[in-house]
Amino acid sequence: MSFDYPTADEYSSEKARYPALTVVDLRAVQASISSAYSNQVLLNVNGDCLRLSIFEGEYRWHYHPDTDELFLVVAGELQIELEGGARVTLTESQSMVVPAGTIHRTRAVGRTVNVTCEKQAAQTVFTEPPEPFRPSPQDRSV
Repeated sequence: MSFDYPTADEYSSEKARYPALTVVDLRAVQASISSAYSNQVLLNVNGDCLRLSIFEGEYRWHYHPDTDELFLVVAGELQIELEGGARVTLTESQSMVVPAGTIHRTRAVGRTVNVTCEKQAAQTVFTEPPEPFRPSPQDRSV
């Protein structure tokens, strides 16, 4: 499954959809999104932001050099693959923090909805898959 993901600059420059003192209904927001991929900043709090991510399939390998990233699954199942070969699976109401500088990618099992918290304007660096996840030469299409 292939999507038009935002560039690193687009990702870091996104502004919050809602100002402070606004009640945001996560169920209503997610129900209004029919696309297979959406990742948007909902709110800013202090120097951080709350994002709502809805997607199917897998995201690109990346890391954030200057911010931790908290994942909280709202619906579905989210796998987080980490440099070194580890894979963590989160289901509804489970959360985990990926420390700054950790190469990772997320993979949705079906349609998955999660919220993340990270620094506002977080830098994202997209990278090649780490060694355990690189396809072997016989797996690569020519």
